[in-house]
Amino acid sequence: MVENSDIQVIAWSEFTEPGSVYPTGIHGCLAQHLNNCQGITVSVSGLEDPDQGVSEEQLEAADVLIWFGHIKHGDVTDESVERTVKQVKEKGLGFLGLHSTHFARPFKALMETECSFRAYVENGTKGDIKVAAPDHPIAKGVSDFTIPQVEWYGEPYAVPKAETVVLAGIYDDYTELTRDGLAWTVGNGRVFYFRPGHETFPIYHMPEVKKIIENGVRWLAKTT
Repeated sequence: MVENSDIQVIAWSEFTEPGSVYPTGIHGCLAQHLNNCQGITVSVSGLEDPDQGVSEEQLEAADVLIWFGHIKHGDVTDESVERTVKQVKEKGLGFLGLHSTHFARPFKALMETECSFRAYVENGTKGDIKVAAPDHPIAKGVSDFTIPQVEWYGEPYAVPKAETVVLAGIYDDYTELTRDGLAWTVGNGRVFYFRPGHETFPIYHMPEVKKIIENGVRWLAKTT
């Protein structure tokens, strides 16, 4: 838990997001916002950096790791996975997985399951996000909202039972209900998975989503 100092965050991406939507990557987009939030300091890193952006030194200095992976999950080395999982389980590093990170190797290692969904539908229709646990710190100051265009994933989702389902999503003309914000404790660390966020849509530019990510960082760092 952070005491009397800023929460230190690494925002990580494989950086395959389209530049037309995220010129500095999803990690850069979130870092720009979070660095303007009181008590949070963010650095960005990625797959092409030394030690794939998750060196032991970097992880030791961090309170929270935000991860966006999409099409290069297989490029993440065993060593990077082992370092990350160790920091979460033993040292209490918080891990925030975004959207397609459900298949990221560190996230799957933390969940110890396949982390697969029943369906993946990129039809660009709207999604209605509902606050399912209004008293949870991640939901603080967040009301129900609509994402204009989404890629939705269909339940069931093959992960361990979450301690809290913070957010739910309704998709495909109200025919699909999904768990869109799930929180766990894994060893000494906390894990939060935020399902919305397809890289071709400007979802992480939305104020509501930025607020959820900020709240998630504070909860993962055990300050809330």
